[in-house]
Formats: sequence, C-alpha cells, structure tokens
Amino acid sequence: MTTSAIILTAFFIISALTGLAVGLVKSKPLIRALTIFYTIVHISFSCFGWLHQGETVLEYFTFDPLGLLLLSILSILTITTVYHGFIYVKNDSPGVYSMYHAALIALIASMSGAYLANGMTTVWIFVEATTLAVAALIYHDRTSLALEATWKYVFVCSIGIALAYLGILFLGFTVQDARLLHLSFDAITEIARLANPLYLKIAFIFILVGYSTKMGLFPMHTVTVDAHTVAPPPISAFISTTLMNVGFLAIFRIYVLFSATAILPFMNHVLIISGVLSLVVSAGYMLKAKHNKRMLAYSSLENMGIVAIALGIGGIGYYAAILHIVLHSFTKAGLFYQIGQSYKVMGTYQLDESGNYMNLYPAGATALLLGFLCITAIPPSGMFISELYVMKALVLTNSWWLLAVFALLLCFVLYALVTRVLHIVYSQPREKPLHELQKINPWQTVTQYILFGMVIFICFAQPSPFRELINSIIQSLPK
Repeated sequence: MTTSAIILTAFFIISALTGLAVGLVKSKPLIRALTIFYTIVHISFSCFGWLHQGETVLEYFTFDPLGLLLLSILSILTITTVYHGFIYVKNDSPGVYSMYHAALIALIASMSGAYLANGMTTVWIFVEATTLAVAALIYHDRTSLALEATWKYVFVCSIGIALAYLGILFLGFTVQDARLLHLSFDAITEIARLANPLYLKIAFIFILVGYSTKMGLFPMHTVTVDAHTVAPPPISAFISTTLMNVGFLAIFRIYVLFSATAILPFMNHVLIISGVLSLVVSAGYMLKAKHNKRMLAYSSLENMGIVAIALGIGGIGYYAAILHIVLHSFTKAGLFYQIGQSYKVMGTYQLDESGNYMNLYPAGATALLLGFLCITAIPPSGMFISELYVMKALVLTNSWWLLAVFALLLCFVLYALVTRVLHIVYSQPREKPLHELQKINPWQTVTQYILFGMVIFICFAQPSPFRELINSIIQSLPK
C-alpha cells in the first residue's frame, strides 16, 4: 500500500472515529478539543493532497487540481465555521452540542470524499452522505420550520441524486463492454465516445437537474433556499458555499467529459437557460425578500446562475466560472457569519424588525457593508473581475441579447441588495423585535474581515500559481 493510500485511508478512519467519539461524549470541552483536532487533521490532509497532486489512490480517488482547490476552500472555511459554531451552540445541552459537531464532522468528511472521487458511483455515495449530515444540522434548532425544511431537503435531494445517477446508468445500458460499467470518469469518457448523442443529451439533463439540488441551481433551488433559512448561520455558510461546490463539481466533471462530443452546443444552451432562469428567480424573490437569511439564499442562487452562464458561454467564461466559485465561497460564508451576528444584536432575521445596526454594532455593520460590496461585484471586490470576464465572453461570442438580459437582471439584484443592506445598517426598524438583544465581542468579526480581504486581494492581484491552477482545471475544455 502506497503512502498516499495509507494517508487517505487514515483520513477517513480518523473522520469516522472522531465523529463517533464526538457523538458519544457529553463533555463540551472534550467535544471542542476533538473538533479542533479534526480541523487540524483536515488542513494537514489538504496540504498532503497538494504534495501528491495528480495521484490516483485506492482506484476511487484522485488528487486532481479542481478537487484539491475545493478541498482547500473547505479547509479554510472549516476553521471559520467551527469557530462560529462554538459560539452559536455554546448554550445548547450537551446532547445537542455533541450531535451538532458529530454531524458537522460527517459533512466535512463527506464533502472531502466527493471532491476527490474519480467516478460517478463514488461521487453519488458521498453526495448522499452529505444529505444525511446536512439534515441533522438543519434540524438543529428543533422547530417546526426546521423539521419541515429537513424532510424537504432529504426528500428532494434524494430524488435529485437518484435522477443524476439514473442519467449515468442510462448511458451504461447503451454499452455492451462490461469493463466500462464501473462508471469511473475514464469509463464515462469511453461511453460518451460510443454512445448515441441523444442518450448523452438525456443523461446530461438528468445530471444537471439531479445535482442542481446541491448546487442550488434552477430548477431544484427551492430546497436549498429553505435549508438556508432555518439552519444555524455557520451551517448556512457551509450549505451556501462548500456544499454548493459539491454540486458544481459533479456537473462540471460531466460537462468536461461530454465536451468532446457532438452535444457540446446542447449542453451550453441548457446551462445558459438554467443560468438565466436562476437569475430571473433570484432577482424576483430578492426584490420582495423580508427575511435576511433568505435574501442571502437567493443571492447564492443568483451567483450559481452566473457560474452556469459562464460555463455555457465558454472561452474565458470557463476561467470566470472557477474564479467565481472560489470568490463566492469566501464572500457568502462571511456574509452568513455576519447575518448570524446581526441576529444576536438586533434580535431578528426579519427585515422590518432590523435596523440601526451601525449604532448597535459598528464592527459588524462595517463588515456587512464590505460583504455587500464583495457579493455585488462592486470594486474592489474580486467578483468584479469574474463577472467582467463573463461579460467579456458574452461580447466575444456576440451574445448581445444575453449580455443585455444578464446586465439587467444583475441591476435588479443590486437594487434589491442595496435597499435591504442599507436599511439594516442605517434605518430605524419598522417594527420592534421581540427577541432579547445581545452584545458581540468585535473580535468575533475578524474572520469575516479576513475572508472579505481575500476576495478584495484577488481584484488587484491574481498570483501566477493561482492562475495556472485554474488554467490547468479548464485546459481540456474546447478553446
């Protein structure tokens, strides 16, 4: 057994044992110590992956550039999510406290496996595992709304993942060579080369619809919106970033494998249509959003729509899609952490009950304004660069009508966000909140400034290794 195989096996064994131990013990200090230990293990595992980039381990996992990039984002956001999770659940009972952290460790391990999986069967197993882990986290607050969102999430995600796998099985049935039926990505490349284009189109539709439950893309976006609304803010940050990245990765891998076939124009049209409809839905709902977390959930739908359009346009749009995924992960996580803090200060998630945040908590209000600039792609946000690349791709392909629609919908989103964020920060509440108000230590907001600072840095400089990494991810796509 190679060193890589030993380390990978050890990582999953440690994940299982740590999660089990956290779920069984009732001592909060011990749970915190075990969770911090696991965070260190995950960071070390990510670093090990970079040192062995390109290696295939145990036949089912590969340390490829995209998987390692998303794994690294997960490691960074694990640090911040664990930190804010400690704060959020500190007053919970020991049983609830242990369940939260055990499910969190299970989610992190499942997403890590999905990122590195090199076959659709392996991806399917780990994506289904994320569904079970997220369900336990969504139900954390034990409310009727949390219960409703939980069973919706389990039901819809299970159907979506089944549809995705059905699309791949549909392809497998068209090939007589039994060696191809293990559905590794290499095998799917061979299947795509031999299969009827009609079957490829059907398979891609199934995969896109199925994994859009995780990516949060139209038409299966509603389940993630409901999950964002009721989950603890640190978990909403995970669902809206690293878990959406799992869905993106599954769709992107199949897109790459099918891109060398005759259905590339079809896939591009489907992605553009799905992306535009995601923007339409997000803009419409954000204009009438009255719940602060739900507002951010529809913002995630908007950004996944931008990513889908970037992929569908191609060219420099491929680079923009990967860059946008990275920057959105850091920005949206910081915003959800901040909305969680605003709830403690203002006592509500309702927009009409929110307001005067700058006077109540200046450090948090400033962070919220900074996050608003980042998520709306206003310079100095690095997301300005990724969206500029998308528009450049639209211009280079003479997609003038699509460019006009794209820009118009972004204006609606910008208006919806600016009116709501400025109301939260500066205006007086329209209604008096009913919840008890709390004070926040400004040091708890430092993580958000760090995340937003990383996004701003990309606006001014994209280090050569970072650019080369993205280029290596998209190098096999049509130019």
